[in-house]
Amino acid sequence: MKASQVFRRATLAAAIAAAGFSSLAQANEINLYTTREPGLVKPLLDAYTAKTGVKVNTVFLKDGLPERVASEGDKSPADVLMAVDINALVDMQEKGVTQPIKSAALEAAVPANLRDANGNWFALSMRARTLYTVKTGGPASFTYEELADPKYKGKVCIRAGQHPYNTALIAHMIVKDGEAKTEQWLRGVKANLARKAGGGDREVARDIVGGLCDIGPANSYYVGLMRTGAGGPDQQKWGDGINVVLPTFAKGGTHVNVSGAAIAKHSPNKDNAVKLLEYLVSDEAQAIYAKANFEYPVKKGAAVDPVIAKLGTLNVDATPLTEIAKHRKAASVLVDKVGFDQ
Repeated sequence: MKASQVFRRATLAAAIAAAGFSSLAQANEINLYTTREPGLVKPLLDAYTAKTGVKVNTVFLKDGLPERVASEGDKSPADVLMAVDINALVDMQEKGVTQPIKSAALEAAVPANLRDANGNWFALSMRARTLYTVKTGGPASFTYEELADPKYKGKVCIRAGQHPYNTALIAHMIVKDGEAKTEQWLRGVKANLARKAGGGDREVARDIVGGLCDIGPANSYYVGLMRTGAGGPDQQKWGDGINVVLPTFAKGGTHVNVSGAAIAKHSPNKDNAVKLLEYLVSDEAQAIYAKANFEYPVKKGAAVDPVIAKLGTLNVDATPLTEIAKHRKAASVLVDKVGFDQ
């Protein structure tokens, strides 16, 4: 199909969608565009509706969210844009589909390093990049830099370097140590791989339990999903068969990625959209986040799920996410340069 045909179809689809939502620009309804699986946000949205009487209409987009909103232009029915990665949040801002807002509630609840300085987006929940290890004999503490230590040669499992979870970590490493040292580190990690980089974070646990490797970086919330049996009996065995360490950089602080949200540039229900974001950082909503998907709350003092709390105290690195995101392209280039995923 020609590019012009693809564009016309996308534009037509956007126009149809916008028309379908045209009657929803009402005081008691909000339109949410999200790349987060609907089942993960439904408990939050249901609680908000029960509390306020405001209905939240959800459009799930696996990818292409900013392009969709941009194609709809000033007729877009989108009020809130939700994404599951810092790269995606910054991408929405850079593509001009968000708007800055001022909210005392959001600024009080969300630490400055976890939001855009001008209010274009706010983190709503966090996941730590932890280290999965063998059940016995693994390290009790760890730095991300140690993944390149030759003593772990043939002992590291990891998902693809180009996955956003890893490019975010690599970008953070660039901020901490510079591109030259990060390239050297990546080459060291690649030399330590027990298998080709790939799969998902849960497969890191599977391969550790299976004896293929001893350690591997993976996200914290998968621990909750595995250990509670949410992913089935096999995954529960993987979760129970590993230890989990909260690593830090050599210069301190644990790397986190976030889910977050922004107000759409042409939001027809802006006031209610802001109120929804303010609700999502309330104690009630932050507790629902923790229970529904085993994520860390962004609001200090909010409840953490007991499974995740057992991992230890999370000391989030203070580097602003916006600074990390500036290096995401350089991180991706380094992954290809060292042939990490080959």
